[in-house]
Amino acid sequence: MVVVNNMTTSTKTLLIVAHAPSPNTKRLAEAAYKGANHPDLEVKVILKSPQDTQPKDVLAADALLLGTTENLAYMAGLTKDFFDRCYYPVLEEKQGLPFAVYIRAGHDGTGTKLALKTIITGLRWEWIQEAMILQGKWQDGFVEQVEELALTLAAGVEAGIY
Repeated sequence: MVVVNNMTTSTKTLLIVAHAPSPNTKRLAEAAYKGANHPDLEVKVILKSPQDTQPKDVLAADALLLGTTENLAYMAGLTKDFFDRCYYPVLEEKQGLPFAVYIRAGHDGTGTKLALKTIITGLRWEWIQEAMILQGKWQDGFVEQVEELALTLAAGVEAGIY
């Protein structure tokens, strides 16, 4: 809780679920965490791996940022496992949850994006922007893009826009 002008407000929670099996994808997860934890924002940020994320984590969140790799033209298996475990337990209570995703894709990321669109449509979560696909060979600029995405989502949640 935060007290502003003698009024108590609840701090919003942003859950970041990031699959980070390599040093570069770990950098992306860290960038998301850093962006969402901007010093001007009053948002509680939780960073978890897909395998450590439980339905209770999603139920406690006011927004969710997902980071996944593209594996065999699909999302990472651990990302799919996260949805398998959490889909039905959160389905009714988290409709309208603000959602964003970044996909680290060695190829084009379209299979991963399509699969995620299907799942997110079923959950009735709200995309804050089109899926961010970090495509091709690694570029250091990916880190900045993910940090900015997380900052945008956190600022929107804090402001009540999302």
